[in-house]
Order: sequence, then C-alpha cells, then structure tokens
Amino acid sequence: MLKRILIGLFRSFETTGDRAKDPALKTKFYKLSKDRTWEEVVTVLKKMNGYKILHEVPNVGEIVVEKKTVTGRKQDITLTIIPITPAKTAVDIYSASRGSLGDLGANYRTILEIYRTLERKLADHRST
Repeated sequence: MLKRILIGLFRSFETTGDRAKDPALKTKFYKLSKDRTWEEVVTVLKKMNGYKILHEVPNVGEIVVEKKTVTGRKQDITLTIIPITPAKTAVDIYSASRGSLGDLGANYRTILEIYRTLERKLADHRST
C-alpha cells in the first residue's frame, strides 16, 4: 500500500490489463455475453455510492463514470467491456484524476473497489 501512495505522488492515473504486474490490476473475465456483462456492470455502477455514469457507448463497449473523492477532486473512470467469445467477456478499467498533482493511490483504490463489487455480483460467472 505504501508503494501505491509513493507512486501516486507523481502519477494521477491507473489502468488494468492483461500484462499488469500487480495481480489486482489484471483484466477480469466473465462467462457471460457482452450484452449481459454490460447490463450487470451498469447495474452495479448505478448502485455504488459516489459514482455517476456520464456516458454509455454500447457498440464500442465503453462506460464513462465520474467519482468525486473525499478531497473534492474528480476521477474520470472508463470501463471497457470486450467480447472474447460469444460467452466470455473481459472488463478493463482506466481511472484518472483531474488536476496536475498525483493521486496518492486513489485511482488504484477506485479500481479495486469497482472490481471487488463486480466480483461479488458476478462471482458465479468468474472466468480465467
């Protein structure tokens, strides 16, 4: 956690992906169609406190969300839903803080919070 805060002194974004060194930032896969995953992700985001969906672009697979931090800064979060097969879908997240200073690990924590919430909701559909 201290490492994340130190990185966050200088960096004001975080992203997930297949090649992420941190296991917590690895892409999440679900045994669901893209449309079903989309519905579940939107439902989860609408129920999360402090998150506001700004844009939904289903044909591209992107959901843009805004979150206000405790310090009053805003984070712009993009969730990308990628169909792998007709019955398997990947979810990646990019989170960036507005402003020029680092985020002290806030974007990292935001990604973990979204992934944890999705994992609880979609536990039966988890894939590797």
